[in-house]
Amino acid sequence: MSVHRSGFACFVGRPNAGKSTLTNALVGGKIAITSSKPQTTRHAIRGLVNRDDAQLILIDTPGLHKPHTLLGERLNALVRSTWSEVDTIGMCLPANETVGEGDKFLMKELAQLQKSGPLRKKPIFAIATKIDLVKPDKLRDHLMSIQRIAADLGLQFQEIIPVSAVADDQVDLLADLLIGTLPEGPALYPEGQLTDEPEETLIAEIIRESALEGVRDELPHSIAVIVEEMVPRADRPADKPLVDVRVNVYVERDSQKGIIIGKQGARLRQIGSDSRAQIEKILGTPIYLDLHVKVAKDWQRDPKQLRKLGF
Repeated sequence: MSVHRSGFACFVGRPNAGKSTLTNALVGGKIAITSSKPQTTRHAIRGLVNRDDAQLILIDTPGLHKPHTLLGERLNALVRSTWSEVDTIGMCLPANETVGEGDKFLMKELAQLQKSGPLRKKPIFAIATKIDLVKPDKLRDHLMSIQRIAADLGLQFQEIIPVSAVADDQVDLLADLLIGTLPEGPALYPEGQLTDEPEETLIAEIIRESALEGVRDELPHSIAVIVEEMVPRADRPADKPLVDVRVNVYVERDSQKGIIIGKQGARLRQIGSDSRAQIEKILGTPIYLDLHVKVAKDWQRDPKQLRKLGF
């Protein structure tokens, strides 16, 4: 009789290390937003990898970073609490960048928790992401650098594995390695399910991803999206349903509101059209997307507003 394994794994790494893209590649569907802007993931989104012999539940955490706001502190606390709850951890280190101070900060923290803490017996993998962006000699140097710095910090990696989520290079091998560390057990979620996130969360994340495209550096942290209402339109015939989706996009200042709306509303219309097809795919029905931009002054630093916006 074949063994079935099930359990949880999470990817950690500094912002923009390729965690979300890797999660989407393993799951085979888009559940985590990806953006060239750092610090785009705000929730620990779970993605499910279903196989005959296993169910791997992936948790895509926000990037651990030096916090400058109350939001930053709460995101870091979310990362650390996730580490203690999963069966295995993968640390993402992009091959097109040198192992920097942010990586070392994270590796040092993992090493301390591995020595005397909740990670004592947990396997930790080093995942060299984005290998499609570098030549073989640069990749070799990167892998040796990971090995050397981990040894200096006293961090023991189970294995160092190079992958490219974009080129689908060694993604299946990574899944095999992660699954090999999971305990034996039945599937924890129904087959065919990709994520346990509510539809509202996925829709909010899709809209936030569209809003992040092409905006200035100060904006990513300042954008929050809340789905206020999703209701089927009452007067539609059964064979032509339409769902009204009402969404508020929050920023911290009036100047940011102008950037999101754009000249004569062009930017906001673009966000709506970019998001609509993906939302219709999730809901399985045509939608009318009603987007509004609102100012919640300095919400990242305000505990009351953070609670209201779901943090």
